[in-house]
Amino acid sequence: MLEVQTTTDESERNAQVWQCLCDTPGIDLVMQVKKMPLPDFDGILEETKAVYADQLPGRTFAVRCKRQGQHSFTSVDVERHVGAGLIRDCNPAGVSLNDPEVSVHIQVRHNDLYVVEKLQRGLGGYPLGSQDAVLSLISGGFDSSVSTFQCMKRGLLTHFLFFNLGGKEHELAVKEVAVYLWMRYGASQRVKFITVPFEPVVNEILENVDNGHMGVVLKRMMMRAAERVADSLEVDAVVTGESVAQVSSQTLVNLSVIDAVTDKLVLRPLITSDKQEIIDVARRIGTEAFSRNVPEYCGVISVKPTTRARRHRVEAEEARMDMGVLDRVVADMAVQRIDRVVEGLGNQAVEPDEYKEVPSGAVVLDIRHPDELDVQPLRLPEDVQRMEVPFYQLQSQLGDLDSGRLYLLYCGKGIMSRLHASHLKDAGYTNVGVYRPL
Repeated sequence: MLEVQTTTDESERNAQVWQCLCDTPGIDLVMQVKKMPLPDFDGILEETKAVYADQLPGRTFAVRCKRQGQHSFTSVDVERHVGAGLIRDCNPAGVSLNDPEVSVHIQVRHNDLYVVEKLQRGLGGYPLGSQDAVLSLISGGFDSSVSTFQCMKRGLLTHFLFFNLGGKEHELAVKEVAVYLWMRYGASQRVKFITVPFEPVVNEILENVDNGHMGVVLKRMMMRAAERVADSLEVDAVVTGESVAQVSSQTLVNLSVIDAVTDKLVLRPLITSDKQEIIDVARRIGTEAFSRNVPEYCGVISVKPTTRARRHRVEAEEARMDMGVLDRVVADMAVQRIDRVVEGLGNQAVEPDEYKEVPSGAVVLDIRHPDELDVQPLRLPEDVQRMEVPFYQLQSQLGDLDSGRLYLLYCGKGIMSRLHASHLKDAGYTNVGVYRPL
């Protein structure tokens, strides 16, 4: 058990602590409790009433007590005494041990009493980094984002591998998904973000491979590249977001042909998940909204893609390719720490100006995910204008803003704001900067 004691009654700060604990891999249950020295039974009843009295009128309830240590009473003794007092004083509808509308949670640990004010299931899994490292292929879409999260939740040290098929726009979209996942669920670990420029490989496939086998060959080339990147990081497993039969290349036959090119363990957390199940998880973890806005970069589109590729036929198609192209793109890969992904966005990253205070007439664009806004409100002087524009909508909305005003991008850690401001300045927007208050 991990006990976190806060030193403030400030609700916003405590909400941040609560959210952080709920988003930490390895924590199964999060409880907000009122802790005090253990009183007698009547004292336990009074402390319990102070928390639950307003919730009980007209509703069924049950008292659940857990006890640890040596005491002259049992957990059941506490439950009976407190339950009787709540019936007498709080006008509930009655007791329901199997399906109560309100569960009254109490814990007695040695000489302390804990009255549970709020509880919520955490992520579960294992502490991040307590398991081995993996290399997760991420495209920014629903599937790869969720499969990456599943690995992080399980305690795996998860590096990000991105095959760039669409230039800077594609790179920016995927980096913002990766940064979001890392900041929310894995910021305790410094992992890598690797970009491999894969357009030359796609061009080679389009020029030399039979139309029906393009998808399988592309995945095999990605797996070969992933193996080399994994070797450079001393990682033994590769993760993909593939699900059986979701697209033509993901039949069992095709997956077997794809896996034949690598000796690495290939993990597919979503292999039996339906698309809607994956989207539901994406919504819960906060990636749904901007995965919907990630442009589709299919690489190759087959008119009649094979669903039952034969290994000898695929190898014959690959024999017509210049396989040296794989050496060249892997040699050109960019390896960055995830907290420094603004560097290398294109050939030369444009460092945006940072402001500790908001200049007169400037507008602060709060680009955080909507889930963060209520947990940690941004406090600004009354004369400063603030707009909420989630980062995944920034590109579509910036063109509607006044080109004559200065817009300062803000996010909690300053990583996402620097990433977008650098991209926008490189694209010719000279009226953007980053707001980094003290």
